[in-house]
Amino acid sequence: MRPSYIAVMHISSRAARSLACLLLLSTASYQPALARDAAVESNAAAQVPWLYRGSDVPPDLEWKFGELSNGLRYAVRKNGVPPGQVSIRIRVDAGSLYETDDERGYAHLLEHLVFRQSKYLQEGTAIATFQRLGAAFGTDTNAETSATQTVYKLDLPNATPSSLDETFKLLSGMVTAPTLSTQNLKADVPIVMAEMRERGGAAQRVQERMQEVFYEGQPLSERSPIGTVKSLQAATQDSVRAFYNRWYRPENVVVIVAGDAEPAQLEAYVKKWFAGWQVPGKPIPAPSFGDPVPPASGQGEAPIGRTEIMVEPDLPPSINYAILRPWRQVDDTIVYNQGLMIDALAQAIINRRLESKARAGGSFLTAQVNQQDVARSADGTFVSVTPLGDDWQAALLDVRGVIADALTRPPTQAEIEREIAELDVAFQVPVEQRRLLPGAKLADDLVNALDIRETVASPEAVLRIFRESKPLFTPAAVLEHTQQLFRGTVTRALFIAQEKGSASSDALRQALVQPVKPDQQVRTAEGPPVSFDTLPAIGEPGQVTSVQNTGLLGIQQLSFANGVKAMLWPVQEEPGRLTVKVRFGGGYREIDPKDAPYITLGQMALVGSGVASLGQNELDQIATGRKMGFNFDVKDAAFEFSAETRPADLADQLYLFAAKLDLPRWDKQPLERAKAAAKIQYATFATSPQGVLNRDLQFYQRGKDPRFQTPTPEQIDRTTPEGFRRVWEKALSSGPIEVQIYGDFEPAQAVAALQRTFGALEPRDPAPVEADTAEIGAPKPTDDAVVLRHHGDADQAAAVISWPTGGGSTALPESRQLEILTQLFTNRLVDAVREKLGVSYAPYVFATWPVDLEAGGSITAMAQLQPDKVPLFFDTADEIAQDLITNPPSEDELTRVVEPLRQQVTRAASSSAFFMQQLEGATTDPSRIASLRTILTDYTQTSPAAMQALAARYLGQEKSWRLAVMPEKATGAEARK
Repeated sequence: MRPSYIAVMHISSRAARSLACLLLLSTASYQPALARDAAVESNAAAQVPWLYRGSDVPPDLEWKFGELSNGLRYAVRKNGVPPGQVSIRIRVDAGSLYETDDERGYAHLLEHLVFRQSKYLQEGTAIATFQRLGAAFGTDTNAETSATQTVYKLDLPNATPSSLDETFKLLSGMVTAPTLSTQNLKADVPIVMAEMRERGGAAQRVQERMQEVFYEGQPLSERSPIGTVKSLQAATQDSVRAFYNRWYRPENVVVIVAGDAEPAQLEAYVKKWFAGWQVPGKPIPAPSFGDPVPPASGQGEAPIGRTEIMVEPDLPPSINYAILRPWRQVDDTIVYNQGLMIDALAQAIINRRLESKARAGGSFLTAQVNQQDVARSADGTFVSVTPLGDDWQAALLDVRGVIADALTRPPTQAEIEREIAELDVAFQVPVEQRRLLPGAKLADDLVNALDIRETVASPEAVLRIFRESKPLFTPAAVLEHTQQLFRGTVTRALFIAQEKGSASSDALRQALVQPVKPDQQVRTAEGPPVSFDTLPAIGEPGQVTSVQNTGLLGIQQLSFANGVKAMLWPVQEEPGRLTVKVRFGGGYREIDPKDAPYITLGQMALVGSGVASLGQNELDQIATGRKMGFNFDVKDAAFEFSAETRPADLADQLYLFAAKLDLPRWDKQPLERAKAAAKIQYATFATSPQGVLNRDLQFYQRGKDPRFQTPTPEQIDRTTPEGFRRVWEKALSSGPIEVQIYGDFEPAQAVAALQRTFGALEPRDPAPVEADTAEIGAPKPTDDAVVLRHHGDADQAAAVISWPTGGGSTALPESRQLEILTQLFTNRLVDAVREKLGVSYAPYVFATWPVDLEAGGSITAMAQLQPDKVPLFFDTADEIAQDLITNPPSEDELTRVVEPLRQQVTRAASSSAFFMQQLEGATTDPSRIASLRTILTDYTQTSPAAMQALAARYLGQEKSWRLAVMPEKATGAEARK
């Protein structure tokens, strides 16, 4: 069963991986109590819901399940997060594995055609229609196709009876009566082909080759949802209709709705608009997806099959191998889930040991074991290794040594208890935060459960089952399940090498069968647990010198004698959710440009370098069974720590943050590992246009300021532990300090914890910012594009055009009006570029406005496209900009932008996290509090004339700056107008 709710949480990486594997959760020797509970819940229902037939998992009674006479199934439930929103998912049980050889790509092509035109939507009007209903395209309205399903998604904000009725009507027409015409095929096939091109490059090649190698002999080996050029170009309205008629049937469709409406009302809409859907003929069974094919010869419990070397010079070397077993549909019972739970514990223990070995300076940077059921085609155990250096055999040998130890000796009970504690808090948090559960997440969880043919359970049932299962979590049981995870029909492997000849298929095969000595050194050492009680105090508790009401939502501002300021907002409506942010120092502005490489390394290694007497492993250990985090970010004018935590853990979370500022530790190994990772990653940026933009766009947009440059391997090599400490010791000791605590907490306890931690710090001066580094630059307008190169496919390019705007908090209302202008630009660009240039949904426009700086903002438009279309993209963007300057938008065009923005802001404002972000820095800049009061009107009250004036102020060809990312074989002239 899938938990009905998995919170977004910051837990250790090992627990996160365990949780990912354990999304299908259940119990152990739970039988008597659970059987009684299941019986009571079953008797409370009129009948066993269709999802739970054949299962003894307790149904989540908040879902109301039903079936129509035509075979369509549905599930609806009331949910008020965010208020007013209703999330609709229509799942079709058909993906790329349902296609014949001649139909490859049809499932995904249909996804596009369904949006193009249908019974109640004229050609090309879907986006505009849903925008008028308040749903933003790409976020609130979307769809996805996988190997096994196609899902249509809509999050309808401000749902009313009339808008819900209209939405169900439109969606029903899309799914039950799309217009699959030749004309629409001619419009959509080029867009799908563009999507195929944009997804290309080294990473896509690796994914396709891995699929081909791992699933050799099965349809999955050659069935990518994007399809093939040949099959897509040969598509006709008759062939596409044949695929549609075969799989788009009521029996294959499930409608899932969760939102702020009564279940009976939602059920009525489903019946009204889908009950009349009738199709001729009997349903066709799903095709066979096949089983992993054993090798013709081989020995052992998972004999070695295909091993292959793939050369990709710009990707880091990596070894991936899979132990594959046949996938079989199971009855999602408690006993079945007991095994999954022990599997997850087994993987978590191995992964913790692998991480410990990597941290200690092993021969590999990262390694991981992960069990997955893949596309109902294989049950696989996957091992991935990123070697350090050229000796990949040593890296693989070291990883296999850790696994061999897990296969030959049971773990200690202490190791098991540590992973149990991690999982316990992971399942307790959803219970505490149940009232905060978004309806969209609930609907998506049910979609995923249907895809893997399993059930869902309430957070309370999951936690209860897990806790009553603990007697089963014994060393012997974990050893047995570890051994099962590494048995299979066949083992296959793919090695991504950077140089031809650095490895061979035979050498890889030999490395996998070579006898290996179990590595016992990485087992978790037993000893007294690390405790916060043993850590040194920050100092004498500080005094609160003032308490001020901000006049906004009950938020209070505290000042301490040492200059630290805090903003506190206890929110009873968010039980179990608590967020802490700490801003300090001067951010990018504080760092000397000569020290720029240390910015990247700090973001990767500063937290891991330790706190007080705690190294990286001790930090993990002290957080075991707790909900604590330690995120670090560098912003324009401040550094920031942040974490999601719980009321019970708030005091210790504050201690960790304060101790990092006052008692930093400087372990060298996290820095050396970060340097290795940064160097390995650097080459990967050049594999695609998007990678180059990720590497360089901010650098160019900030006037080639070295602090925004992705450091090269040569620059990384020149860094030292002494330099790292010099830069970050200075940053950690600088002020001012602002602490934000928002969510579920007791104010008196929070203040006391602040006094013992941040209030106890020594007073500190504001961050020293040199005059010549205080301002962050911007590029000068130019007609000629900056041309960068990528090493990827020759038919891929990217184009960027940007107009400078402004910055600072005093002009925040104007920055919000610019967001309206940006959305107007986006709508026009999507329409123009998709039709003119044949690109997919990639074109987009975004605005930035640095609140902490007086300049540096921009409006930026970009798209991925073919190299020869780059000049046309620039021309199109210029035309749109000029038209916005010359002609005001229509009232309807403005409504299509403003209404989705209104709904986005309204929904976001239902969470304290929204206000927390808006008020960052408000303790030193009170104007941010005042500007928050006008945020909704700033985003929604405007006029066509106001937009025209704003466009005239900021847009225009003479004000723009542009950049093109071209393949190496192209010439610079191709990017120029």
